[in-house]
Parts: sequence; C-alpha cells; structure tokens
Amino acid sequence: MKQIDKNEVFRLLTPARCMAILRETLPALEQGRATQYLRTVTPLPSGDILGYMPAAVPGMFGAKLITVFHHNGANGYPSHQGSVLLFDEQNGALLGMADGQAITEIRTGAASAIATDLLAVPEADTLALLGAGAQARSHLLAIREVRRLRQVLVWDKLPERARAFAQEMGERTGLPITPCTTAAQAVADADIICTITSSVTPILERDWVKPGAHINAVGACRSTDRELDSRLAADAVFYCDNRESVLAEGGDFLIPMGEGLFDAGHLQGTLGQLLLGQKPGRTAPEQITIFESLGIAVEDIACAKALYEWAEK
Repeated sequence: MKQIDKNEVFRLLTPARCMAILRETLPALEQGRATQYLRTVTPLPSGDILGYMPAAVPGMFGAKLITVFHHNGANGYPSHQGSVLLFDEQNGALLGMADGQAITEIRTGAASAIATDLLAVPEADTLALLGAGAQARSHLLAIREVRRLRQVLVWDKLPERARAFAQEMGERTGLPITPCTTAAQAVADADIICTITSSVTPILERDWVKPGAHINAVGACRSTDRELDSRLAADAVFYCDNRESVLAEGGDFLIPMGEGLFDAGHLQGTLGQLLLGQKPGRTAPEQITIFESLGIAVEDIACAKALYEWAEK
C-alpha cells in the first residue's frame, strides 16, 4: 500500500493540476462515468463532526474519512483532518492512503476557481476573502489561475489573522492584499467573493454585494448552517457541485427555501453541467451568481487516484 503524506500532496497536486482533474471528473459524474454518494455526517459528543465520504471513478473507488473541528484555529490544528483511502475496482485491494486535509484544501479552492472561471464576469479582477484560514490560501492560489487579479481584500473575525494572511500571501504572490475590519468593507467593490468561514449564521448580506459579483459559498456544510443571508440567495443565480448534496445539506439554499423565498427549481445546475454546455451559466453582466460548494467525494477520489499514479511513476 502506498502512503502519500501532506507534503507530497502539496508538491504534486498544484492548483492547475487539480483544476485539470476536476474539469474531467465533474462532467464524468454528470454522464454516469463516476459515482457520487451522499456523505454520512456523524455528530460527535464534543459537537464536532466525523464525516465519511465515498465515491467511485473509473478503475478505482474509495472514501474520505475526515474530522471537522471548527475551533481548532485557536489551538494550532487545522479544522479538517483525515485520510483518503483508495481501492482497486477489480479486486477491492487497498492501494493507497493520501492525506485528506491537503487534498480537501487544494480541491476546494480548485472547484471554486472553476466556478469562478465559468460564472464570474471576464473582467473580474477584485477578490474578497471572508475568512483567513487554509481555504483563503487555497482559493487565492487557484483563482489567480483563472482571473488576472488586481486587488485582494481579506476579512476574518480575528483581525490579527487577516493581517498575517495579507502579509504572508502578499509576499508569496506579489499581489496587493488589504486586511479589512469588516466583511462589508471587504466585499464593497469585489467582483469575486469567497465565504470560507466556520460561521453558522450569515456573514454576507445582500445589500453589501454589487451587481455582477460572483460568490463562492464554501464554509457552511450542514443544513442548519449558512454564510449568506436569505435575500442574497433569493436574488442570485444558484449553481452547485452536486444537486443531491445541496438539497440535503446546503443551508445557504435550504434555509431561504424553507422561508418560502423560492423552490428547488432555484438551483440552476451543477459545475459538471456547465462544463458540458448543458446549462447557460451567467446570462447578463449584472447578475449575481453563487456557487454553493459542499465538497464531494468524487473530487477527493479522483485527486487521490492521480496522486497514486504520479507516485507510482
């Protein structure tokens, strides 16, 4: 069995490579060449989460087993930790195990970058990051692959973390990164907004978002949690990674739907359908678009398969 540790994942799975994998995998899911199952989320006695996420891609199948401890930012541990297990399709043999935290970090930013490329206006050049953790780094590195960024703004509930992110990633990317004291300040002129926090209540309001903005809604992963307010969800064109997942777990969508603001038809389609040309995406420059990212196991298994094959070589 081959083990691929965190450092090896980051070395091999660059944002550009990961986006190339997902651009093949997401259409394959829509066409039935890959299989996605709803994840099982087990609440732990501590109030944290243990997640089991299975999927199959051509030649291999597997699952990601991961813990989500949102309070870990205060004690030095990442919020998402775990492993992706990869099995042979023909005989069920365990082929490999890859670091799940690193794969999750990279593929989440890559999926949002693909959504940004498909849904944001072509001239988008101002990025707002609400949250300054690992996903802020991942999203910045991936989105700069699909848009020529001129300005980056970052807000976090811990101001010192936003300042540290701005300094570190400004030096790393050469981009001007400005820490902001409020979320409203960060998004006021943003063409692309990423909500990547552990908040269970809205941190982004409709009145703050300018016409034509694109939003990657990433942080909320339970039906009771959300980062977007109801009016924003209702006014936007809504896309997702997997329709079944959003209708089971997407609080950004389910809560305003439960308030009677729209029905399930408000969910326009998936990234796979956009990549296949089955859905139109943005149809007017003033539209606000939302990509609801819940993270799906078929992405993890496809990335683990590629890592296994690269490591074998």
